[in-house]
Amino acid sequence: MNAATNAARVSDELRDDLHYLYQHLHRNPELSMREHRTAQLITERMDALGCETFTCGGTGVVAVLRNGEGPVVAFRADTDALPVAEETGVAYASTIRGTLRDGTEVPVMHACGHDMHVTSAIGTAALLAGARDEWAGTVVFLFQPGEETAEGARAMLDDGLWDRAPRPEVVYGQHVWPGRSGTVEVSTGPAMAMADSWKVTVRGRGGHGSRPETTIDPVVLAAHMVVRIQSVVSREVPASEAAVVTIGSFHAGLKENIIPSSAEFTVNVRNLDPDTRDATLAALRRVIAAEAQASGAPEPDIEELYTFPLLTNDAEETATVTAALEKALGPEPVTDRPAVMGSEDFGHLPDAIGVPGVYWFFGGMADEVIDGDDPVPTNHSPHFAPVIEPTLTTGVTAAYSVLVARLGSGNGAAATGR
Repeated sequence: MNAATNAARVSDELRDDLHYLYQHLHRNPELSMREHRTAQLITERMDALGCETFTCGGTGVVAVLRNGEGPVVAFRADTDALPVAEETGVAYASTIRGTLRDGTEVPVMHACGHDMHVTSAIGTAALLAGARDEWAGTVVFLFQPGEETAEGARAMLDDGLWDRAPRPEVVYGQHVWPGRSGTVEVSTGPAMAMADSWKVTVRGRGGHGSRPETTIDPVVLAAHMVVRIQSVVSREVPASEAAVVTIGSFHAGLKENIIPSSAEFTVNVRNLDPDTRDATLAALRRVIAAEAQASGAPEPDIEELYTFPLLTNDAEETATVTAALEKALGPEPVTDRPAVMGSEDFGHLPDAIGVPGVYWFFGGMADEVIDGDDPVPTNHSPHFAPVIEPTLTTGVTAAYSVLVARLGSGNGAAATGR
């Protein structure tokens, strides 16, 4: 099956429908674990394709496409969006606003491409449903909520995912990112980093700005913590290891002449090795506690917000995936890539039942963006806008090709399928 043959499977009618679906999803993003309209739309679409659907993990949707006897494989697409104000300028830009759990109203945008993931998965299911004579087995489509907050995969597992759905032999997933549209990149072994996020509350003693000697200034104290934390990677992590520490937010005070009683900041830590992770987190705790002690302040509160697992691609399955991608797209657009320091909760899904998983990236940026002089917008940027084609067709082609390569031969399976 060459690239032209596979691309031709996405008929003009299906392509137009998927373009409409993608733009609709992009216009109507929903925050993590609140993807109610998105879940309803997915259910309607997958029901129409002959899938058995059920909700799982709150706003997650599982859609099982059966086609006789054969292997069982799973394919995951995430569904949530981010609290970002869109600045892409596309005609279908989001103007939606949502509410965070603390009651804060925020703009909402599909700034990480999950709308492209959902559309590609539905397009793949449509191709499979229309070509039952070419494959046999069962595909379990997982439309997972809450990836951005590391809640969704756990929520689906806690809701009995693998007791309620057929257990797969392998779990696949893909992610659009700021590579050249039409290309695919695959890692062997570690593919995406572990991540830990904390909220640190620093407590001091408030007072008048004219009399700092009567206070314990939490702003100065927290600032020292932030600066010292940034030395952990450069001075305590070996150069041969990978670690990233980011302070994502810092809040303190309400008025310029009042020293507040507390300050708050969030920290995000990423690693590719469990031992390096443990050492980095221990160093951060030590620095935070020591700086508070040096200032005569109470011990700060550290709230663990979430943790992402290490995402590791099984070597044998990755080789099979790469061969399928090269057969469908040609060898030139498919390349190896080292692990990235971004994080995903995808790994929970195969790890929970001890089966291999493979996760790849497909490019979403137009040639003129990649080759231009301006920085290429990345995931989570308010300017992140994948070009619809050939990005969408590549996502559908990649997923379809990998699934068909892993499923059984057709041989009249359509006669026994649903």
